[in-house]
Amino acid sequence: MPLGNLGKCRFRPSRGRSVSFFMEPQKVAFRSPGRHGYSVKFSPYAPNRLAIASSQNYGIAGTVFELTGSFCTWDPQRTDSLATYADHNSIVYSAIWSPLVPGCFASAAGDGVLRIWDVRRHQSPQMVMNVGAEVVSADWCKYDKNILIAGSVDGKIVGWDLRKLDAPAFTLEQNGHTHAVRRVKCSPHHHSIIASCSYDFTTRFWDFASQPTPLETIQHHTEFVCGVDFNLHVQGQVADCGWDERTVIFHPMCLKDRR
Repeated sequence: MPLGNLGKCRFRPSRGRSVSFFMEPQKVAFRSPGRHGYSVKFSPYAPNRLAIASSQNYGIAGTVFELTGSFCTWDPQRTDSLATYADHNSIVYSAIWSPLVPGCFASAAGDGVLRIWDVRRHQSPQMVMNVGAEVVSADWCKYDKNILIAGSVDGKIVGWDLRKLDAPAFTLEQNGHTHAVRRVKCSPHHHSIIASCSYDFTTRFWDFASQPTPLETIQHHTEFVCGVDFNLHVQGQVADCGWDERTVIFHPMCLKDRR
């Protein structure tokens, strides 16, 4: 069902769970009762499809795993991993492939370090950047292969230029998040636009090329906001999700002039 034609309705997805939709001008919100949102992602192929990862009981119930600083790459056609990467000293929160450099990806971890890897030489990272606080999320600029963005538990968003590793290229914290940054996303439509969401219940938009303060701060959640994403096919459309069991699809005012 196209997101723009939802109005207010109910539908029943697989497994029979009822989900409510509410539509305002330029905004669609829906609720998944008993399910707390952790991540949201627009389809790269269909403009009207959205995937949401959620959990019951705030992720407390479930299988217990040992949290280590290692992670693996996999081929779905094989039963064993292709390689294991074990340089981090704490839990790895995020691993993200570069959209512009084949075989290159970054990892973000609780040891406060970003690492850049090359699958052809997986024994050790190719680059190491010390952020200083637990790094929960990272993302690559979609227009510059050398720009990597990280969000950390101290509320800061740090950008690195891989050609100059002696210091961050920029830090976004003025009038910024007051709690941990849970997710950062680089716009697929603009070189320097970033979206971030946080445990402070807000989603914020930034332009690292023009100002150190947020372009816009949005608070339409009443709990931790854990996921945010840009729609690749609909310029200016964003979705976020939180622990209040709500996912919201909206058009921030700050992006309208940039279409």
